[in-house]
Amino acid sequence: MKPILKINSLKKYYGKTPNQTKALDGITLQVMEGEFLGIMGSSGSGKSTLLNCIATVIKPSSGTIDMNGAEIQQLSGAKLADYRGKEIGYLFQNFELLDNLTGRENILIPLSLHKVSEKESTERLHKLTEYLEITDVLDKFPSQMSGGQKQRVAAARALILNPKIILADEPTGALDSKNAKALMEKLEGLNSDTNATILMVTHDSNAASYCKRILFIQDGVIFHELRRDIPKESRQEFYARILKVMAQLGGGSANVL
Repeated sequence: MKPILKINSLKKYYGKTPNQTKALDGITLQVMEGEFLGIMGSSGSGKSTLLNCIATVIKPSSGTIDMNGAEIQQLSGAKLADYRGKEIGYLFQNFELLDNLTGRENILIPLSLHKVSEKESTERLHKLTEYLEITDVLDKFPSQMSGGQKQRVAAARALILNPKIILADEPTGALDSKNAKALMEKLEGLNSDTNATILMVTHDSNAASYCKRILFIQDGVIFHELRRDIPKESRQEFYARILKVMAQLGGGSANVL
């Protein structure tokens, strides 16, 4: 595997000394093509700030973010729009669906913005919604959907342009355990079946147990790493190892999904 995303000495500071907050304090990491990487940490550890820097929602104070050989801080205009629309797919905790549009219309928004043909759009929509099992809600509005259906519609919207990497920010945070399990199984399937690259921020050990590798962040720095590469290690066994690390942070989860 080759690295698709390289982050070097990334810093994001707020305010000025002596009251300065160091949200990120020199993060260096790589995300490999086809990897399912989790970023874990307690509230305020810097994990969402990291994801938002990659998504260009937040501008870092220093350091570099390189996506497939291009430093994203140097992008502007059409190239920046292409990066946000085609290189990354963003899956939010609270779905961020447009209430006045149907599921179908929400999913197709990125294709319309990037002028994908109607035939291509129809083919992608059919394939993706079949996989995510949401064909029955395509003509419903978000108010008529369950939380799990909303998140899978949001996942389809994030995936519809075949992005190089999927950024998932606490994707199970607004879901009950049943819907969280269903979503994580779909994301795990996308990773294993289509080699989709996923970078997921979460504080939930259950969700993280679906990842192949986890980086733990505390006070803006990476302090530990876990890999699920022990021969024949089950997800439950990996979950147990995650809990041990999270216990050091004062976090964790009660039950495995």
